[in-house]
Amino acid sequence: MAATAPQRPYLYFVAILLLLVLHWQLSVFFQSFFLHRYGAHRQFTMSKGWERTFHFLTWAVQGPSYLRPRAYAIMHRMHHAYSDTPQDPHSPVQQKSLVAMMRRTLAIYVGITKGRFPIEPRFEGGYPEWKLFDETLSNYTVSVAWGTLYGLYYVAFATHWWMFLFLPLHWVMGPMHGAIVNWFGHKVGYRNYAGDDHSTNMLAFDFLTMGELFQNNHHKWGQSPSFAVRWFEIDPAYQIMRVLNAFGIIDMSRSQKARWESQRAKAHLLPVASPSPMDGE
Repeated sequence: MAATAPQRPYLYFVAILLLLVLHWQLSVFFQSFFLHRYGAHRQFTMSKGWERTFHFLTWAVQGPSYLRPRAYAIMHRMHHAYSDTPQDPHSPVQQKSLVAMMRRTLAIYVGITKGRFPIEPRFEGGYPEWKLFDETLSNYTVSVAWGTLYGLYYVAFATHWWMFLFLPLHWVMGPMHGAIVNWFGHKVGYRNYAGDDHSTNMLAFDFLTMGELFQNNHHKWGQSPSFAVRWFEIDPAYQIMRVLNAFGIIDMSRSQKARWESQRAKAHLLPVASPSPMDGE
């Protein structure tokens, strides 16, 4: 017993770190796979049974920061239609600080869920809806219950006060992912394609947001389930989706195929300040 005692604080820290990493990766995966690529874009198909399964898992994994598919889809379609213009729900070009951008995002999201925000008909329809999880079990009481569960986990395993600093991240995981993607995905990185917006690709291997930071690629090929287009770019969510497709859980047979189009002949169209890290390709 004496030999194992010194290891306990280390093991408890591992337990905290494991929860944080798992919650981060699972939350961003379901946001990217179910809410974004499926709910907002319908880049692939699945049976109603599997749709219900992933709907439930998205609710359970995002927990206190669950994002309703309808509001998410409408806002994202607005983002593509009005990217980086004053009508964009979340543009770092129009909003000069991250806090200001997220306040605007929250106001529009709440307005949609409460029926107070005017919605263009073209942004409606084609998204998953399930009243049980999108209304009945999507409220402040349920969010507080989820937050309490995470808090009890930290009470059980945290050995130092500073470990509790990670706890609020679990409460705002969904919006936090959106903030990272929408802010940095239109401010930092390189561009494979010229366009009217400021979208960029931030990471060649997007381990942080499961491929969501390939914003420039995604804005070019909006209906492609793969956000990576060049040989060195890795979209982790798409690799998981390939497995789901192989097992017949989803069907990507009719999905749009993103392809790399060399910009050498159009180099003057691309911002010289943000070259690709692999321009020698």
